[in-house]
Amino acid sequence: MTAARSQAAAPPPALPPPPLSVRAGAAGLSVCAAGAWPEGPADGEPPQVPGFVVSSFSPLFAAAARRCLERRPEAAPDAVTAVVVVSALGDVASAVHVAAVVDAAGVEGGAGGAQGGGGLSPLMFFQAVPNAVAGHVAAKWGLFGPVVCVGDTAAGVEVAALLVEDGDADEVLLVRVDQATAGAGARDRAEAVLVSGGKAP
Repeated sequence: MTAARSQAAAPPPALPPPPLSVRAGAAGLSVCAAGAWPEGPADGEPPQVPGFVVSSFSPLFAAAARRCLERRPEAAPDAVTAVVVVSALGDVASAVHVAAVVDAAGVEGGAGGAQGGGGLSPLMFFQAVPNAVAGHVAAKWGLFGPVVCVGDTAAGVEVAALLVEDGDADEVLLVRVDQATAGAGARDRAEAVLVSGGKAP
């Protein structure tokens, strides 16, 4: 009886966050296109991005952004597109890798080894901030608006709305990246939406 009561009292599993398109629409933004990685069982690891190593963060961002931008309606030639990066924890895999390499260098070589970087790839410094890949995507796709990085979806949607409202951008590519940090079977994932302030085409 006690066990049955304990099971009945257990809280329900946490629901996944609403899709970015839902959050953006609720804020009064028009969703012009959307994409994600993965989108189905056939999607394995996202394609690698030249210059980014170790972590899935940047490939996830680039893959979701590519799918979204490939589905966009034809934009005006002079349209200004901003990029907003949303990530609660940033590039977790890169941070863990850097910490492990530095710790190993400290054990093997003392303080001098840690100062020497312990064989850490120079590319890790390039991708040390989450918006490094946003710059890569912006250059690849010719997006010349502001680039902003925030820590949660609500802030990302708010920033996107402000960028459009204030005239800093005609449209905003909003990308959320979540790297799995716990739980068997959990997957890294990314979601992207292209939003504007007017009616969607």
